Amino acid sequence: MVSKHFIKALADVVGKDNVFVDEADRAVYAYDAAVLDPVVPAAVVRPVTAESLGRVVRLCHDNEVPLTVRGAGTNLSGGTIPKAHGVVVLTNALNRILELNVEDLYAVVEPGLITAKFAAAVEAHGLFYPPDPGSQAVSTLGGNVAENAGGLRGLKYGVTRDYVMGLEFFDAHGDAIKTGARTVKCVTGYNLASLLVGSEGTLGVIYKIVLKLIPQPQHRKSMMAIFDSVSGASQTVAAIIAEKILPATLEFLDNFTIRAVESFSRAGLPTDAAAMLLIEVDGHPAQVEEDAAKVEAICRRLGAQRLRVAQTAQERDKVWEARRAALSALAKLKPTVVLEDATVPRSRIPDMVQAVQEIAAKYNLTIGTFGHAGDGNLHPTILTDRRHTEEWHRVERAVEEIFDRALALGGTLSGEHGIGLAKAPFMVKETTRATLEYARRIKRALDPKNILNPGKVIGEA
Repeated sequence: MVSKHFIKALADVVGKDNVFVDEADRAVYAYDAAVLDPVVPAAVVRPVTAESLGRVVRLCHDNEVPLTVRGAGTNLSGGTIPKAHGVVVLTNALNRILELNVEDLYAVVEPGLITAKFAAAVEAHGLFYPPDPGSQAVSTLGGNVAENAGGLRGLKYGVTRDYVMGLEFFDAHGDAIKTGARTVKCVTGYNLASLLVGSEGTLGVIYKIVLKLIPQPQHRKSMMAIFDSVSGASQTVAAIIAEKILPATLEFLDNFTIRAVESFSRAGLPTDAAAMLLIEVDGHPAQVEEDAAKVEAICRRLGAQRLRVAQTAQERDKVWEARRAALSALAKLKPTVVLEDATVPRSRIPDMVQAVQEIAAKYNLTIGTFGHAGDGNLHPTILTDRRHTEEWHRVERAVEEIFDRALALGGTLSGEHGIGLAKAPFMVKETTRATLEYARRIKRALDPKNILNPGKVIGEA
């Protein structure tokens, strides 16, 4: 437990009302969206200025108190589960758009800004911020950067790291570090921004983000392709990419997920379909029509029984909102939901879909599969009850086998959910022991007291 002197020092920096020490208050920040045991922190602190955030970091360093920065806590790998003797630092008061430059196509924001609110503000100026994680209605931009969040549009537009032009952050000592710029080109010094993106708060505490914006696409066309076999749908994904077409989104849902989503959202999804693809192409109107025609032809050639093209923006939005509700829909069915993000090269999507089906049968588990199939990122979602010990052991073995099968197909442990605590023990399977030690040497050099979100990504440094 941290000392009373330390708690008073925090209160002197951020104000008494922004330090939470009651157990009920602290318990709220003991967990995130991962299925891991909660850990109640010793204190929770809410800085309201960047300057006070830096002072909090310095206090933690001087007193050797671990700190875990938390945005909305929507991450799915245990990245914001704190240490029992540490503090949670909330960023939700640092939530402003500091600059929105429509001439040079960038914005400067604080880390606590909600992703969807930022995207809407950008859109009001005729611009576009593409990264759209499923949690965008509540997730924060700082959390997106820390986890390198992706989303439905990752196939064509990339992920968060592709839009980070610069960062300002506090190092483990509480000193302000600046990297990157507001210019299109910048090769000034080490690319520290790329090092921080996806580091899950283990190397610095971000207080300012410079994000690239792009023009809005002129035209969009959305369609739903309905299949009577999972293999037909998965083969269609690979065929569309092989045709060198890059839809803005190319999403896969199996029958179990379709039925769950339809029950949850009443969006008019075909509950009799074995699988379905949700596809959107965007860009110049003529190119959109040409690409859409090619996609339709590929879908029909590979067995699509029906094709529905959205006729209005309202119809399109209703379907995409339903897709974004997939996790919420599945979560209503069982007490425990384990959402993974097995990611493979796009051409291996059919193999990975089949592998998940085999694993579900082998371990006698219910697994609904959906995800960003166009970029190889599937979300096998295991529905279970952690209180049933024998079944939970089967879940753990199934998860490990999902990882192994993805890696065997040339894939990765995580496409967008991060490593956190949940996947840190498996890192050596994808990398090497020397790779992990290399990363740990960087961590030890930059954070010698190991106060910045210790234990995440690379295990204990």
